Amino acid sequence: MLAIAPGYVDAGYRNPLVELQLHDRDTGEYLQPHRHRGRDHVAGTPGHRYAVRMRNISDHRVLVVLSVDGVNAITGQDASPEQSGYVLEPGQSADITGWRKSMAEVAQFVFTDLDDSYAARTGRPTNVGVIGVAVFREKVRPAEPPAVAAAPQRRESAKASAEAEADARLADDADRLGRALGTGHGQREWAPTRHTAFERATRRPVQISELHYDSRERLIAAGIIPAPPRPIAAVPRAFPGGFVPDPR
Repeated sequence: MLAIAPGYVDAGYRNPLVELQLHDRDTGEYLQPHRHRGRDHVAGTPGHRYAVRMRNISDHRVLVVLSVDGVNAITGQDASPEQSGYVLEPGQSADITGWRKSMAEVAQFVFTDLDDSYAARTGRPTNVGVIGVAVFREKVRPAEPPAVAAAPQRRESAKASAEAEADARLADDADRLGRALGTGHGQREWAPTRHTAFERATRRPVQISELHYDSRERLIAAGIIPAPPRPIAAVPRAFPGGFVPDPR
């Protein structure tokens, strides 16, 4: 049985298909969301690496388009639901740890100042501070009639299907294969993925979830996170001195 870490976001959907969380990779903690005026906020620590955890809690395959600061985490384009995303099998979780640089590497997600963010450095600072997912169901294909004998290509197809059990796989249109991303923030790390076919059941996503983030100090100042209690000061005294002390 899989233990679910606390702090996932479903953005108010009654039956969300995908749970969204942020994981601080330096502390090992999942960032707890705070609900404020209909939005979920988490407190990030500057300089810490983080991962976006996406968990498919449905019983079918889904496509998840990931937006970080308004930028598609795979293509580097201004994020839009019809773009490339990650494909998750039923019950599968994937930790997306950075901007996709190639089919083998990502550049780590790191909490940093707004001016140093990837979006701001590429001239797109408007949506810095929000992470979102757009989720699509897969189109159900009619069942194929039973085959009389297993042809070689079917055995190869079955083998390919078994090999497709990866942490996360990339769904991409033919004209976008191999598209390079812009400069990331953190160091590059090994994070292999592969292309896979996925046909969306609908043009519009069945779920859109957002998670806003900022420093703890700013969230406290905005009234989103309660301020820690102040220590009670000692009662002032008019004559704090006692008897004459011994000399040193």
